[in-house]
Amino acid sequence: MRSSRSLIQTIGRAARNVSGEVHMYADKITDSMKEAIDETERRRAKQIAYNQANGIDPQPLRKKIADILDQVYREADDTEAVEIGGSGRNASRGRRAQGAPGRAVSAGVFEGRDTSNMPRAELADLIKDLTEQMMAAARDLQFELAARFRDEIADLKKELRGMDAAGLK
Repeated sequence: MRSSRSLIQTIGRAARNVSGEVHMYADKITDSMKEAIDETERRRAKQIAYNQANGIDPQPLRKKIADILDQVYREADDTEAVEIGGSGRNASRGRRAQGAPGRAVSAGVFEGRDTSNMPRAELADLIKDLTEQMMAAARDLQFELAARFRDEIADLKKELRGMDAAGLK
């Protein structure tokens, strides 16, 4: 019922998974199925030959959820350091924060809220709130949302460190 092209695509998607298998159910093998099976076997043989010629032993990606959560917790620790008042990474290493004292409008996770005229304390509170939301998203296994929060927090921390370097309150 399906074309060989769509069957090849479906089989290919399954092949991207380490233990991916394709089970086709039919009363008889159609021409499209035969073409798709033949093409899949041809591609598999070609890939195996390439791997052997180049000494490649395919391994699945083994990134644990704990690794992702570690990154989220490091970001939370950095937020605490920034809240104290410029004692973050740049201050502890004796480096001047990069970025101009003037601040840009940060649009993103918190829907385009303008931070350009925000006082330091309010900006620090916003960073703290977003960090809590990032942690909650990570606990709920919503890693894409947590990553968006992380990126927004990084931008805001850069602004905050720029304010600290410029002596703004």
